[in-house]
Amino acid sequence: MKNLPIGISTLQKIRDDDCIYVDKTAYVQQLVERGGYYFLSRPRRFGKSLLVDTLHQLFAGNETLFRGLHIYPHWDWAVSYPVIRFSFGAGQLRNRAELDDKMGELLRISQQELDITCTETNLSACFAELIRTAKAKYGQAVVVLVDEYDKPILDNISNPAIAAEMRDGLRNLYSVIKDNDAHIRFAMLTGVSKFSKVSLFSGLNNLKDITLDARYSALCGYTQIELEREFAEHLQGVDMALVQQWYNGYNWLGESVYNPFDILLFVDGGHKFLPYWFETGTPTFLVEVLRKKPYHLPDLEAVHMEYKTLGNFDVDTIQLETLLFQTGYLTIKQETVAFPGSTPEYTLSYPNLEVRYSLMGYLLEHYLTDSRHERGSIYQAFLSNDFVALERRFRTLFDSIAHQNHTNNPMAAHEGYYAAVVYAFLCSLSLDTRAEESTNKGRVDITLRFTLPDGQRQVYIFEFKMTDKSAGDGSALQQIKDKNYAAPHRDGQQRIFLIGMEFNEKARNLVRFEWEEDTVR
Repeated sequence: MKNLPIGISTLQKIRDDDCIYVDKTAYVQQLVERGGYYFLSRPRRFGKSLLVDTLHQLFAGNETLFRGLHIYPHWDWAVSYPVIRFSFGAGQLRNRAELDDKMGELLRISQQELDITCTETNLSACFAELIRTAKAKYGQAVVVLVDEYDKPILDNISNPAIAAEMRDGLRNLYSVIKDNDAHIRFAMLTGVSKFSKVSLFSGLNNLKDITLDARYSALCGYTQIELEREFAEHLQGVDMALVQQWYNGYNWLGESVYNPFDILLFVDGGHKFLPYWFETGTPTFLVEVLRKKPYHLPDLEAVHMEYKTLGNFDVDTIQLETLLFQTGYLTIKQETVAFPGSTPEYTLSYPNLEVRYSLMGYLLEHYLTDSRHERGSIYQAFLSNDFVALERRFRTLFDSIAHQNHTNNPMAAHEGYYAAVVYAFLCSLSLDTRAEESTNKGRVDITLRFTLPDGQRQVYIFEFKMTDKSAGDGSALQQIKDKNYAAPHRDGQQRIFLIGMEFNEKARNLVRFEWEEDTVR
């Protein structure tokens, strides 16, 4: 049984330590044969650094590392190329001076590796000199690889002034690539976010963005076939359908993939379904964005975006949906072209159960309210259909909402705020929660599907209303019945419960909680 390459991002170590290596060199071959300059955006922990290292070792001609891999018989091992490789992945840079120091360090390392000494002291001039001198010395055009190209900006995204300084400093460096086209054989930049070419790449208009190229959707990450083939011995006895629901689903218009970090820790951790990837980097930046611009969280079930918006990201214009997509919390579920020649539109949603449950749980605790003490008790209330306890627990949940969440949040005066709290709360319980499902009579606020331990299936249909009456008027439950929201679920195989919840802005809590079981047959 091969070893697991946990935390390993170098091809040499993977091969030397007899670790599982999912061969991506067929994709690499396509990239190299087409030549040019490439840009790839993928979320963190997706294998971008291993991809960059694989390219480095390939162009450097380290033939032994590729024996048995797809590309081996298709590569001329008699030729090697000088490689200049930068990575901004380690540490956190807090200002422009630290960025300049880091760039100077990276340039010194490249000079040592290539046995070249630059005479220029200016960073951009040194980089350009290094490229030209390397080509002259080694007789082959240079390969330029940049990993985590955007990390200095993202580390400071909550401080627009510092982030802009970082962007400008990096732009000076990256502009050298364009100016030295005649001396470069191949270039690739990888990162998490796709900043606009105008703001960051300054004229690098020959940079081919393969982020949404279906041919390279599986360039990073594990496909279902790769997972079952390479990890077969490690996954014996595992419910693969559940593994797929929990961890698969990341998609960039081609084949869906798993995050490698999830799979490696799932296998190493004894097949426990835990949010391995999510916990490597909690999305604190989302809370900052949400506090500045409140968002109706149930809308994340189905986000509709145009092509331009999906890739339009800069420190001056941060759109929440774009940020969620580029950081991996949303993924593409569908591409739609209205008519031939029109710009595509996309439907985005959570990639899998891990992200869905974990993201809502995080936002619930850090943005909406503190609900930790209520989770187990509400789950038990659903198990026993104890609606008295359910009402009591929901009231306690809303009582725990921080005062500033009401005073500083215009959404708090609308039913959507309470719907968002309930939605995030139910999602955080790992329950099958759907928001805004459409029927032929309207849109249901929340639908919860629940299966009891004995296999009995149940459906709970929620409707929320704001009212100025201290005791409510029963309109929430009545709307469920008037619009026949239960109709799509009447298959005779499940119990259906209708729940109306009415809120009052002054009370900041429930003023009416009604329920009944649907008995229509």
